[in-house]
Amino acid sequence: MSKRVAGFKEVTPQLQALAGGKGAMLSILYQKGYPVPEGFVVFPAALESGALQEGVREEIMEQAAAIRSKHPGARFAVRSSGLREDSAGASFAGEFESVLDVETDEQLWAALDTVYQSQFTERVQVYSSVQRIHEVHSLAVVVQRMVPSELSGVLFTADPVTGSRLFMQGNYVHGLGEQLVSGEANARLFTLSRPKGKYEGPPECKKYASQLYRHARKIEQLMGCPQDIEWAAVSGKLYLLQARPITTLSPGNRDHFECNDALTGDFLWTNTNVGESISDVFTPLSWSFLRALDEEHNVIPGHYLLSGNICGRVYSNISLPISVFATFGLRLQPLLRKMSDLFGEIPQGASLPMYPFSKLELIRKLLPRIKYSARRTRQAVRALPQLVEETPEWCRTARARLQDIRSREELLLFWNRELWPQNVKLLWAALEGASAPMQKHVKYKLKLSKLLGSEAAELLLSNIGDGAELESLGPLLGISKILSGKLSREEYLRKYGHRGPHEVELSTPDASEDEAWLERQLEQYHNSHADVEELVSHQQELYAAAREKLQAQFPGRSAKILRQITAVQEGPRVREAIRSEWTRVTRTNRAFALKAGELSGIGEDVFFLYLDEILNWLAGGELPGLSHIAARKETYARYKALPPLPPVIRGRFDPFIWAKDPERRRDIYDPEAPVQTVHGSEELRGFPGAAGRIEGVVRVLAEPEDGGQLLPGEILVAAVTNVGWTLCFPRAAAIVTDIGAPLSHAAIVARELGIPAVVGCGNATARLHTGDRVIVDGARGIIQMVSASSHVRDKLERDEIPGIIIGE
Repeated sequence: MSKRVAGFKEVTPQLQALAGGKGAMLSILYQKGYPVPEGFVVFPAALESGALQEGVREEIMEQAAAIRSKHPGARFAVRSSGLREDSAGASFAGEFESVLDVETDEQLWAALDTVYQSQFTERVQVYSSVQRIHEVHSLAVVVQRMVPSELSGVLFTADPVTGSRLFMQGNYVHGLGEQLVSGEANARLFTLSRPKGKYEGPPECKKYASQLYRHARKIEQLMGCPQDIEWAAVSGKLYLLQARPITTLSPGNRDHFECNDALTGDFLWTNTNVGESISDVFTPLSWSFLRALDEEHNVIPGHYLLSGNICGRVYSNISLPISVFATFGLRLQPLLRKMSDLFGEIPQGASLPMYPFSKLELIRKLLPRIKYSARRTRQAVRALPQLVEETPEWCRTARARLQDIRSREELLLFWNRELWPQNVKLLWAALEGASAPMQKHVKYKLKLSKLLGSEAAELLLSNIGDGAELESLGPLLGISKILSGKLSREEYLRKYGHRGPHEVELSTPDASEDEAWLERQLEQYHNSHADVEELVSHQQELYAAAREKLQAQFPGRSAKILRQITAVQEGPRVREAIRSEWTRVTRTNRAFALKAGELSGIGEDVFFLYLDEILNWLAGGELPGLSHIAARKETYARYKALPPLPPVIRGRFDPFIWAKDPERRRDIYDPEAPVQTVHGSEELRGFPGAAGRIEGVVRVLAEPEDGGQLLPGEILVAAVTNVGWTLCFPRAAAIVTDIGAPLSHAAIVARELGIPAVVGCGNATARLHTGDRVIVDGARGIIQMVSASSHVRDKLERDEIPGIIIGE
């Protein structure tokens, strides 16, 4: 028989799902020793069809009697606790009925009926519809001892409008809290500043401030998100009456794949680095794989490097790591300069919100993760050469074994014992194993650029000179080798079949699954008359000339300099090699997902489940996510229809509102940045990607599949270029991207091929148009307009192109 009535101290974790949002939260807080008035939960099973089931009255009377024995004359508050109420996505605040000052048994039975029947009111149905909640409500009821409040208030642990964590904001009234909720009394305001809880407000509330701050901070940490806390005070004692997530700071409805982490607070987000390698709009499964890896890797609480999710697109939270360094008193400018190689510089006019960490709390949380990270990093560095060598065969064997699996028990065993551990190894190797060599490379490049100039430094540090092949160039060079008879089609697919523009999105087949893909690439390459081997040969000649010039210019030092160059050249080579193998394991995750889809009978709908849902099903559980697949597909389609989002986002960002603004700024979103409108700007700036200066005609492309439109000698302009775009590079006179940084894929490959590149421009695809004539200066990171295309000139004359908004 299902549980029908339980006191707060008796609600087990298994019963919390049936106790509703309010009942579960109050039970958790009560059991953890917070000052919560006694109470009990009447579960939905007790009120089937609106009538109390047989024996339930006795159970309720037993709970009420226990409270009355401790508090003679006790009165009760009877409130709803819907299974979706007080959740992160929907509070249902004020939608259901509450009955206060319940004293007698007759009043208690009437109150239970009133609260239960309120779920059928029109206002609840309308609210549910707006929240896209179409299931029938399952309603529990909370009965709690009322406190004769002298002060009643609400405390938000973050600003519910901006999401800032700098202050907790509160207000209160004299007497019962209903006056505050209903607006019948004017509330008095106060704030508690972080990280120490300094109080500012009326003196009468100050004596409760430190205790309220301590409880609020701990509850927020316990629940993992900002909280809306109802409290009361009487005779010098503080009580907590309710706690729930601040719904305005929720990322969205996970069931429907409504995910926008920008709504969770005032943070600075960027996809300048991660958005290049992970450029697709995610399906739920692909995102949940990355989130699981992020949770394995992260050191800072709540910081996600790979899986910050803004409407299906990956972003990294910059505010949290910067705030950690600030908490320990480190200078931020040197750190920001170092980070700019990976994430680019913060655009002009943008602000960097800080998170007010407590130093002691941070130390307690960071130390175990730092120790774990250090151990994993040491292991990754030692294992890196072996992983690069052995992963191709491991993945081929794993795919074959996945084909033979016939039960979900077998599949779960394979995941737990082999596939997930391999994911973890490659994660640490890719993110940390190659970190030290890359840092040496970056540091020495700066030194060499000062000595010889940026162009000579790039040539000498490239892998062209020693004949080593950069892994991300492999798919391109491989096409040329097939046509020249140096490589078979089978060998190409074995080596590079896992690479492509959508390699991290698990729902998309890769080259090894699409027999026609390779033939299309061969035909396109042949028809373009491009010769990548000629480009490489030309770069080798330039390398040799630069080396001779170095030896002539510094005869006494050149041998030492060349040894140093050889030592640091491995940085990009190692990084690109291990990332390729990480990608190979990621494609094996697709094979795992397809097998789960086959075993469950849902086929490719499996990509609209989350990883935890699949693992729960493999372990013998149900698949509740199946009922949400249609809604998730709808959300995914809405996200796909959005234009490219700004690479830098500050604060609470709604892309659907932003997309409707014809004068929206494409390089950054920051509601507080001072702006001015500039018409006819003739210069566009980004990061120096690869040296060289060239004039040419622009070709703006949205997808690598449009690469056939790029004519030899045109300047390729794209929002982002990953390894899937590499096949277009030999035809491009120069490369310009919205997203990217000096160490991004476009920059590294362009340098190897000697193609000028400017990356991370932010809004190049908005400001440049196919047919424009421009000069690209890769060394300075500048694009100069020579002449607009005739189509754009006509629009300018009719004033149909809005001004570009830039920071002051």
